[in-house]
Amino acid sequence: MSFQIKSFEEYQKAYKESVENPEQFWGGIAENFFWKRKWTNVLKWNFKEPDIKWFEGGKLNITENCLDRHIYQLGDQPAIIWEPNDPHEAHRVLTYKQLLQKVEQFATVLKNNNIRKGDRVCIYLPMVPELVIAVLACARIGAIHSVVFGGFSAQSIADRINDAECKLVITSDGGFRGKKILELKTIVDDALMQCKSVEKVIVLTRTRTPISMIKGRDVWWEDEIKKVETQGNPACPAEEMDAEDTLFILYTSGSTGKPKGVVHTTAGYMVYTGYTFANTFQYQPGEIFFCTADIGWITGHSYIVYGPLSQGATSLMFEGIPTYPDAGRFWDIVDKYKVNTLYTAPTAIRSLMAFGDEYLENKDLSSLRVLGSVGEPINEEAWTWYHEKVGKGKCPIVDTWWQTENGGHLITPIAGITPEIPGYAMLPLPGVQPCLMDDTGQEIEGNDVSGNLCIKFPWPGMLRTTWGDHERCRQTYFSTYENMYFTGDGCYRSPEGYYRITGRVDDVLNVSGHRIGTAEVENAINMHADVVESAIVGYPHPVKGQGIYAYVIANHHIDEEKTRQDILQTVTRIIGAIAKPDIIQFVTELPKTRSGKIMRRILRKIAEGELNSLGDTSTLQDPNVVESIIEGSKKMK
Repeated sequence: MSFQIKSFEEYQKAYKESVENPEQFWGGIAENFFWKRKWTNVLKWNFKEPDIKWFEGGKLNITENCLDRHIYQLGDQPAIIWEPNDPHEAHRVLTYKQLLQKVEQFATVLKNNNIRKGDRVCIYLPMVPELVIAVLACARIGAIHSVVFGGFSAQSIADRINDAECKLVITSDGGFRGKKILELKTIVDDALMQCKSVEKVIVLTRTRTPISMIKGRDVWWEDEIKKVETQGNPACPAEEMDAEDTLFILYTSGSTGKPKGVVHTTAGYMVYTGYTFANTFQYQPGEIFFCTADIGWITGHSYIVYGPLSQGATSLMFEGIPTYPDAGRFWDIVDKYKVNTLYTAPTAIRSLMAFGDEYLENKDLSSLRVLGSVGEPINEEAWTWYHEKVGKGKCPIVDTWWQTENGGHLITPIAGITPEIPGYAMLPLPGVQPCLMDDTGQEIEGNDVSGNLCIKFPWPGMLRTTWGDHERCRQTYFSTYENMYFTGDGCYRSPEGYYRITGRVDDVLNVSGHRIGTAEVENAINMHADVVESAIVGYPHPVKGQGIYAYVIANHHIDEEKTRQDILQTVTRIIGAIAKPDIIQFVTELPKTRSGKIMRRILRKIAEGELNSLGDTSTLQDPNVVESIIEGSKKMK
């Protein structure tokens, strides 16, 4: 079986083999990686406890697969290209040879600071090359990294450090984000007031913000590197890791509010991210791959760092935001580096679309070959704009569906190989066996059906546990349906067997006994010409049980009352009168996490009038948004 699928027939053949003989299939794929010792058993699993083991007995180090094995052929090829926040600052290029050298150097720094295999390291850095270096240095010596996005509050960091009992924090004096300077070190100092486990803090210089350095605890990155140079830059051989040793912990918000530490292990994650990267994007040697995510999220882990580097790709990382210094920044970057694949979020696409097409003018986007979308289902209007205006009608769009817990893509088009339909995740990748379940625990067979999306067989990139709380993992993902991984998403399977994600199952409204998916209503509202974005939540309704509350960002200069009527008309036309919102509140912004996910939980509380239990809003992109929405909501009732 070839590693990279080249035709639809090959996809069908690979998929068939992956279902009928998964161990033979994944064993064959895993042969494309470097092992210190080969596995004795490809897969052992049960979804009851759950207990999942891939490539048992195998010994390896993921950094040898991402760096060392490329040195002879690709040593002078760029591994990481870094574009700074400020377009006037010089960009940086690290070849595979240079990156390996820097990773070995910093791995020695970690050892000098008493970090050993199995220790947890919290990384709270801006999007600079040192973030990649720190992540890979941890993996090289077998330390477990827990990257926290550089916009989280001190409390969120403290929670994550304490949950994993991190011994070391890596941060910087500050970070640049658009016009803002984030005071990262100061936030870490606040967090550490409630963290007993942290012994050392390594601080990178980035913004030259004045900070306090605590004697005996805080050390400068640059000073620590100089010490290693004084030692003569000793080689730092990669630690031999077991296939199922923990590679990293990544926290994701749970429905209870307390973040869950999703655990990914070494071999399965490596094989799965490498395989999905090569296939979904159809990456070709020498191409420039630009994933706009932050490494603080799973997308950055899998498709800026581990996936691309394991395949010897050139990965472009960007420190800034899509709208700074103006809304043409992404297109400037594509033009400047001749980017071949652009992988971004629907939120970014919709926001740039709202700024208008003039920002695309005079930008050469002809190097683009593949476009990707990640984070949420992309609505048809945004898909069409992305396809026509950015891809000039010639680039396939891979609308990738997957989650933090999945490690890599599960259901997605394969660029230029499998069919695509706007708004559809389409077909599962080889090794992924989706099924739809009803609320009574029965599988829904056949096509043109909707249900709760589950996966009935393990894939190598899936989570193994939640850190320090295996029971939470079992309850969240494996207890709803027997012997199934439950995704928490609703899904429609079309007459042709294509999959369309319809939104979180917990975001399903029950209006007058009818089930309505919030994503469905949002898509309908977003079809209206004056609407930029919308979010739907349920609220208690005296007659219908649940009413539909719509928060809508519209273009400026609209007649609110007329637009309200037009939106109701649009929803009626697209879904039916049953799905018409009862309340439409116009807002200037929606409360979003840094990864662009709308915090519907907060909107639901506002709609329900439960203003005392909004929970932590510090993790939002802009916590002030909530205040203005509350003010507006008082006029709606």
